[in-house]
Amino acid sequence: MNRRAWDRQALDGGRWSRPVDTGTIARARAGRWAVRLTPNRDVPSDWFSPLTDCRLLALAGSGGQQAPVLSAAGATVTVLDNSPAQLDLDRQVAERDGLTIQLDLGDMRDLSRYEDGSFDLVFHPVSNCFVDDVRGVWEECYRVLGPGGRLLAGFLNPAFFLFDEAADRDRGVLRVTHRLPYADTECLDAEEIADRIGSGEPMSFSHDLETQIGGQMDAGFLLAGLFEDDWDDAATTLNRYMPTSLATLAVKPERE
Repeated sequence: MNRRAWDRQALDGGRWSRPVDTGTIARARAGRWAVRLTPNRDVPSDWFSPLTDCRLLALAGSGGQQAPVLSAAGATVTVLDNSPAQLDLDRQVAERDGLTIQLDLGDMRDLSRYEDGSFDLVFHPVSNCFVDDVRGVWEECYRVLGPGGRLLAGFLNPAFFLFDEAADRDRGVLRVTHRLPYADTECLDAEEIADRIGSGEPMSFSHDLETQIGGQMDAGFLLAGLFEDDWDDAATTLNRYMPTSLATLAVKPERE
């Protein structure tokens, strides 16, 4: 269901499906680079371990943007994503600029193809709002990271899902409509779901902060950093009143 929606977004050239240009790759090769887990704020450079020889998994992070930059900056990059069309955008940049990126089609909740300790860093932009189980994502991230490995993750503030965005735009005011946790699959009827997919919008799910942040710690991670980020008013009316996304840095202990 969401695969079709993201394939459509990739073909339509949405914000998360616009490959970086050659100049951006050249600057990354020269050590001048930045990437984002959330819409507008660059990830702090000190959240990254040295990228040279870093085995990096870009989890649900295709689209021709972050993965090619991280590869050009020195990391050995694997991308796992559920959308063939999004992965193809990474492939296009890699072929254009001579990058080596492993592209894998799959579900972010199932990393069974990768052995324990396969990676040094997992880069996971805002995307777990498209699956119903987040704790499984954190557990799998913990397993595939080696000791001292880092998980950089972005996710939506659950307050985002309290409102009916389309209706609120028409009314010009926010009104609490949904009880959390929210799921499109439960709150929309069959016709609305079909319209959503046809328009290129994926099915979304809310997750509370206890699951997003506490779930990482329950998986074994130590929280080492956190920031909030805005979106833009065109994307959500809520942006006028509060940050709508968060990002965390979590570290797998050297010794368990």
